[in-house]
Amino acid sequence: MGELRKQQIPSFNADRYQKILERVDPIRRLGQVDKVVGLTIEAVGPPTFLGEACILRTLSGEEVLGEVVGFREGKVLLLPLDEMEGIGPSSEVIALGKKLEVPVGDGLLGRVLDGLGRPIDHKGAVKKEKYYPLLASPPNPLTRSRIKTPLALGVKAIDALLTCGKGQRLGIFSGSGVGKSTLLGMIARHSSADVNVIGLIGERGREVKEFMEKDLGPEGLSRSVVVVATSDQPALVRIKGAYTATAIAEYFRDTGANVMLMMDSITRFALAQREVGLAVGEPPATRGYTPSVFALIPKLLERSGTANKGSITALYTVLVEGDDMNEPVADTVRGTLDGHIVLSRALAHENHYPAIDVLASVSRLMIDLAASEHLESAAALREILAVYKANEDLINIGAYVAGSNPRVDLAIKMYPLIMRFLRQDVHESISLEQTVAELLKLMTEG
Repeated sequence: MGELRKQQIPSFNADRYQKILERVDPIRRLGQVDKVVGLTIEAVGPPTFLGEACILRTLSGEEVLGEVVGFREGKVLLLPLDEMEGIGPSSEVIALGKKLEVPVGDGLLGRVLDGLGRPIDHKGAVKKEKYYPLLASPPNPLTRSRIKTPLALGVKAIDALLTCGKGQRLGIFSGSGVGKSTLLGMIARHSSADVNVIGLIGERGREVKEFMEKDLGPEGLSRSVVVVATSDQPALVRIKGAYTATAIAEYFRDTGANVMLMMDSITRFALAQREVGLAVGEPPATRGYTPSVFALIPKLLERSGTANKGSITALYTVLVEGDDMNEPVADTVRGTLDGHIVLSRALAHENHYPAIDVLASVSRLMIDLAASEHLESAAALREILAVYKANEDLINIGAYVAGSNPRVDLAIKMYPLIMRFLRQDVHESISLEQTVAELLKLMTEG
């Protein structure tokens, strides 16, 4: 009988309960809402620190998650991470004693999460292995390995002329409606990365399912994690969505995987931070952006790249205002990253997709990644395109006389062949080796 009783008693897992106890704060630090102005909630107490997560209890007893974003005249300033309905004077504020974290694990693959890492795909809870902080420091510069291994993105124009390496960070710059999301979907399906982490920051709600079903597809989703913070959500949630996607990428990187992090878009991250900065009293600076915007962008972008094991290859889209490639956010991002891909509205109007302007784009690491014959062919192709663009007006109006300049004659002959080579159907998959072979053939036989 005693033996049977022993078999019925479950084994005591001390480590499991120890971890639970370590995450519990036995002391409740309370405060009270004093004032709500716009997006900002002012509270009397509780004792707290910058970035701490708090629970705000509405007058009806519901709980709203918030974060401490500043202090003013002895008051605690909070911004909500949920809707503010129901919050009023005397609403209780409970400090949680920690910053926001995201549950991570291999169970994230194929899942769709909100900006705080909570599943929204109706597939149940995520099987987590540990928690990762949303805010983390970039790897020590001296522990970063040099980028020497090319990473195929599956897009001919990029692999041939803007070769990317494992751990490189590239920006995709374009105006609205020029094909950023479609290009990201192509890369997610065709790249040779182990895992994709896709952050849709400030996107229209309609575009999320469209991106997943049309651009990403079941094949791409099966090895991806999608983090969604739509434009209607609070500014702080949109900011946290970028941090959540980066933290998840860091988890997979730390397991030794080569991760492809795609964020659409860094501009909407900057706009959300501008909202937060203005709400807490920061002065507007360049084009209305607050100083914190230009401080946070490098901190976010530097978290990707190589590390002592694994890598995060990152693509950040930049939505430029009025197709101005030198506006403040675009200029800051371009100065931080390892290259940029510019999408041209003129090419899109000609039904040339992907609409990559290869003359305006550059990969700063291609010289370290490509073989000499590959570099020579890519340089020759760029030179031919440049000659054609410089004389395009004369050619189009019939003012150029054939035979006047051998370089222009060659450009006229090669231009349609080059443009045909740079075009690619969204479902066309092509390896890096095949792309390079086609480039060499084009430039030697064309």
